[in-house]
Amino acid sequence: MEVIEHTTVTTNGVSMHYASVGSGLVILFLHGFPELWYSWRHQLLSLSSLGYRCVAPDLRGYGDTDAPASADSYTVFHIVGDLVGLLDTLGVDSVYLVGHDWGAVIAWSFCQFRPDRVKALVNLSVAYRPRNAMVKPVEGLRALFGDDYYICRFQEPGEIEDDIAQLGTEKLFNLFLTSRDPRPFLIPKVTGLRGMPDPPPLPSWISEQDIHYFANKFNRTGFTGGLNYYRAMDRNWELTAPWTGLQIKVPVKFIVGDLDITYHIPGVKEYIHGGGFKKDVPFLQEVVVMEGVAHFINQEKPEEISMHIYDFIKKF
Repeated sequence: MEVIEHTTVTTNGVSMHYASVGSGLVILFLHGFPELWYSWRHQLLSLSSLGYRCVAPDLRGYGDTDAPASADSYTVFHIVGDLVGLLDTLGVDSVYLVGHDWGAVIAWSFCQFRPDRVKALVNLSVAYRPRNAMVKPVEGLRALFGDDYYICRFQEPGEIEDDIAQLGTEKLFNLFLTSRDPRPFLIPKVTGLRGMPDPPPLPSWISEQDIHYFANKFNRTGFTGGLNYYRAMDRNWELTAPWTGLQIKVPVKFIVGDLDITYHIPGVKEYIHGGGFKKDVPFLQEVVVMEGVAHFINQEKPEEISMHIYDFIKKF
């Protein structure tokens, strides 16, 4: 880990921290919630050893990158704008893009807005979701899963932050990283996160040191920056109306675990495997479903994910 360099640059009005290692063509890694550049630690080391320059920022709102207070500052335009500015600062015309969870959502938007800056995309966990012109996203999720669905519970500023504070940051990371339940994630308002069953012992792929790294950063920054991505979902829906129906036209590989909650959202499997995904993402070349693997796929199966990325991007 000591070979990884840490740098801070100014981009799009925010100070952004990124970790980097290696030299060669650039792979840009985008993390999810509640995560950091650190989620890509294994891939940074593996892929830099294969001749790539690996760059993993703390996205806006996370870690050592600035965290504007208002959710209005967390639209996909802000986040993609930060990343385009980062590439400009690095002097890089185009990159291989790799995203997971919210990082995957941002990567899909990046490819819509600036396909000229992307050589190829490997996205993990979250498949492309075409904009539904008739229903705002939070409204649609509330109709599907009810008020206790985690995305609905994340909407009220301060509410879930208080819940996390009472639970404790380390326990939250233990709960999230060890979860293997693909059913919808519900947070009952009465009991909150404290009502969740105690997490099992840590699996072999995550250490107490890893938990401490995440917890120490989030104890310092809080969770509001990351939660603001969820609070900007309906605003994104309003602002992206001009891109309704636009196809993603970069080469794509998609990887998901069969225990990932995102894979079990009603209609997602049918969309991925039934032709809808390929219609919206015509240069989709590979879909990989990893058996017995849950949501934090790049940490749970680090070597396999690194090889999946390498085997795809080396073609371009």
